[in-house]
Amino acid sequence: MLKLQNYINGKLVAPQNKQYIDNYNPATGAVYSLIPKSNKKDLEKAVEAAENAFLSWKNTPQEDRSNILLRIADLIEKDLHSLASAESFDNGKPVSLATKMDIPRAAQNFRFYATAALHNHTNTYQTDENILNYTLREPLGVVGCISPWNLPLYLFTWKIAPALASGNCVIAKPSEITPYTAFLLSKICIKAGLPAGVLNIVHGLGSEIGAEIVAHPQIKAISFTGGTQTGANIARVAAPMFKKLSLELGGKNPTIIFADADYQKALTGAVKAAFTNQGQICLCGSRIFIEKIIYEKFKKDFVEEVKKLIPASPASVNTNFGAVVSKEHLEKIISYVEIAKSEGGKILCGGTQTHPKGFENGYFFQPTVIEGLAYDCRTNQEEIFGAIATIQPFETEEEVLKYANSVRYGLSASLWTENNSRVQRMSKGLASGIVWVNCWLIRDLRTPFGGVKDSGMGREGGFEALNFFTEEKNICIYSTNV
Repeated sequence: MLKLQNYINGKLVAPQNKQYIDNYNPATGAVYSLIPKSNKKDLEKAVEAAENAFLSWKNTPQEDRSNILLRIADLIEKDLHSLASAESFDNGKPVSLATKMDIPRAAQNFRFYATAALHNHTNTYQTDENILNYTLREPLGVVGCISPWNLPLYLFTWKIAPALASGNCVIAKPSEITPYTAFLLSKICIKAGLPAGVLNIVHGLGSEIGAEIVAHPQIKAISFTGGTQTGANIARVAAPMFKKLSLELGGKNPTIIFADADYQKALTGAVKAAFTNQGQICLCGSRIFIEKIIYEKFKKDFVEEVKKLIPASPASVNTNFGAVVSKEHLEKIISYVEIAKSEGGKILCGGTQTHPKGFENGYFFQPTVIEGLAYDCRTNQEEIFGAIATIQPFETEEEVLKYANSVRYGLSASLWTENNSRVQRMSKGLASGIVWVNCWLIRDLRTPFGGVKDSGMGREGGFEALNFFTEEKNICIYSTNV
C-alpha cells in the first residue's frame, strides 16, 4: 500500500503520530494509498522550517527565485503524462481532461508567476521639490494555501506559485480527497532545488490540520478555495487575528442563451459548461436559461448531446465523462435528484447512478438534465457541484436577469448573443465576478479571478495574487539638500 508523505523542511517525512487516512480510487471504490493524518505537531515543524527559510528566500534575488520556479514548471511539463494519469486515478476525471487542462495549467501557473514577479513594479510620488514618496512591496512571511479536490494540482499551484514568486514561504494543504499530485509535486520541488523550508506540504483532514493552519498565529495570510460554509468558518477565525484572506468559494452559475446566438456554438458551449469534469467545477453553468422562441428545439438538441457523455473508465483516452470524486459526494448529487422531483422537476435524461462494466463499485453518475423547475426552488438555488443541469425558458432581458441574479452566489456567468448592445447591458446587469460572452472557461492569467456575494472575497490571478501575498510600505524622504 502506497503511503504518501508530508514535505517538510525539504524532506519527505511521515506524520509524527504515524496515523493515516484511506485514499480511494473513485473509479473502483477501492483504497489504493494512505494519506498522513497530520496534526499540530507536524504543522509546528513546517512553520519552524518556513520561518527559518524566510529571510534567505526573501533576500534571494528575484531572478534566482524565478529560475527555480521555472525549473519546477519544466519538470511538471516533462512529467505531463504520468501526472495526468495520477490525477485521473486519484480524482476520477478523464485522463484526457487532466492531460489537456489540469497538468498544463499547473506548469503554466509556475511559469507565469516566475516571470510576472520580474515585471512587478512600485510607485514613486514627487510631493514637492523637497519631498519624495515611494512604495515597496514586501512578502508577508509564512502564508497558508488550502486547495480543493476538483482541480487538484491546477488550483494547488495557482496559490503556491504567486506566494513563492513574491518571496513568501508557504504551508500548503491539498484536499484529503485528492492528495496524490501534491505529493508528486513535493518530489518535483526537491528535484528542482527549491531550498528547504520554502514550501511545506502537510496532508490531512481539513477539519483538523486545515483548521490548525488557519488558526496558527505565525501564518500571516490564508488563501482558500472551497465551500462557502467553510470559507465563513475560516473568516470567523482569521479575521480577529488580522490575517489577510483570499476566499474563492461557491458558484451556482447561469448560462444565458438568446435566440440570436450562434446556435451550434451556444449548444456546444452549454454542454461543456454544465458537464466538464462531471460538473465538479465552481464555474460550471448548471442553470441554463434559453430564450423561449428557441427553447423546444434547444432542449431536444441539448439532451441529445448530453446523452453522448458516457460514464466510463477515467483511464481510457476515449472517455469523455469520468467518475464522481467520492462516495459521499455521489450520494449528495443523487439526493438532489430526489429534491428536484419533489419540486416538480421532470428528468429529461440521466438522474441515476450507473455502473460501467468492470467498475461496478465505482462512483459513476449519469449526466442529468431537468426541466419544469421554478427559478427560486432549492435545486436552482443551492450549489450541487455535480452533473445536474436545469433548463428554463425566458422571454425578456429583465426576466432572465432576475432569474440569473436570484441566487446567493455570484462567481461567473456565460452569455450567448450576437447583439453587442445586449452584451453591454447584460454584462453590466449580471451580479458575478466573471462574465464570459460567447465562450466559457477561457482564462487569461493576467486577469482577476473571483466572485461577489457568497462566492467569496478577494481576487486571484494576475498581479492581484502577487499583491495579495505582499504588504505595501510607503517611504517618505524629506531632503534639505535640494
